[in-house]
Amino acid sequence: MYNPFFSSLMLMIESQRVIELRLARLAWGGPEGVSEAQSMVVEKVNAAAEALTTLMLGGSPEAVIARYREHVAANTERLRL
Repeated sequence: MYNPFFSSLMLMIESQRVIELRLARLAWGGPEGVSEAQSMVVEKVNAAAEALTTLMLGGSPEAVIARYREHVAANTERLRL
């Protein structure tokens, strides 16, 4: 049986890793830290616009969460390098 809260829980857990990696990059400073700070703001605005568009076009909250999880996975991969 599908638990509708499972995806939300996984998003929360996966996001913690991105937060950890971003804080480390920001603390390290330099051009990479500045670039990361700027990209964080841009990503938040884009993600909010994407979520709003999905919902306005009849998409489900589950679809929004699934897309956020894709973004989180991409950020985790990018920040681990």
